[in-house]
Amino acid sequence: MTQDKDAAGAGTQGCCSCGGGQIGWAIVGCGVIGPWHADAVAASGEARVLACCDIIPERAQELAEKHGARWYTDYEEMLAKEDEVQAVSVCTPSGLHSPVAVAAAQAGKHVLCEKPLDITLRAMDDMIAAAEQHGVKLACVFQNRTYPDSKRLREAVRTGKLGKIVLGDCYQKYFRSHEYYASGTWRATWELDGGGALMNQGVHGIDLLLWVMGNVKCVNAHCRTLVRNIYVEDTAVAIVEFENRALGVIEGTTSVTPGYGMRIEISGDDGTIRWEDGKIVRWDVPGEEAAEEAREKAGEGTAADPTALNIYGHLQHVRDLCAAIRENRDPEITGRDARKAVELIKAIYLSSREGGETVELPLSYEDDGPGIYPSLCHRWEL
Repeated sequence: MTQDKDAAGAGTQGCCSCGGGQIGWAIVGCGVIGPWHADAVAASGEARVLACCDIIPERAQELAEKHGARWYTDYEEMLAKEDEVQAVSVCTPSGLHSPVAVAAAQAGKHVLCEKPLDITLRAMDDMIAAAEQHGVKLACVFQNRTYPDSKRLREAVRTGKLGKIVLGDCYQKYFRSHEYYASGTWRATWELDGGGALMNQGVHGIDLLLWVMGNVKCVNAHCRTLVRNIYVEDTAVAIVEFENRALGVIEGTTSVTPGYGMRIEISGDDGTIRWEDGKIVRWDVPGEEAAEEAREKAGEGTAADPTALNIYGHLQHVRDLCAAIRENRDPEITGRDARKAVELIKAIYLSSREGGETVELPLSYEDDGPGIYPSLCHRWEL
């Protein structure tokens, strides 16, 4: 199903297939996060929303009308008809990212995919392979990387300000209600959400931790469903060893009251930095304390409300992909980079299924099963 109208058709003016004009953009998935992508595209000044697609017609129509675009209920029809679209935001349920991204790549469209990249290693590899084969960019949304203080944290670690890194910890204590999980049939399912507190919410902090600390060598973990009436985990704890031999703790939950948001702590033999919800709140580096005044915290953010999100991070991702297209370079967060957080989460789930046994990375496709308990360790096809 599609809608064509003069006003929507006018949306292609000023867009071009290359060069310096505005980049034509499409949104696939117009539910919770799709409008954030559309608003970021509109605010970028470098791109324009030309098409919106959702299997629920009212959602697609509402978002399209807001941005003067056409609307569809079939993304394959949209990709075939929208020649002026150069980039596609994939905002479908997590387990449906790969089919849309692969189809977009085959149609010659660049892709900005919501987190997580997808929920299985094979699905993510299909996306990466399709983008490489068809010569398009594949980028992923992890907005916490875009904040200035996140970059300061990474720079401090990578330049040795903290000395020899000893610990890299990530704590994500969120609240999500029963109503939240009941708001979509795909939520909290292994088949479409890919997991719970870690795969949906915790993937943000895990990606940031890996970006700052580097890759993980091995993990021991326990995941549980303690409070919510769901089939996936609402609480998880993992101990990780990084490739640089530092250790770390990852905590993720959606079952505590109130939600406290995300905290990253990196400690070395020369100092410690604490990052909370986008801001550095402690900078304990000898010789630099006087230059670091107390910083105001960023606020609760999405700790208790997943819709309490501004478009800053998404705006940076849209602008980065636009620049990557024009400059023919990789986006800041490539598909291969975004894959790492999901692989670590899959390793955490595998360790939990095996009673907390040590799991070494990288994983194979045989390790890529759902579930946190042995009884749920079955293979499935999407």
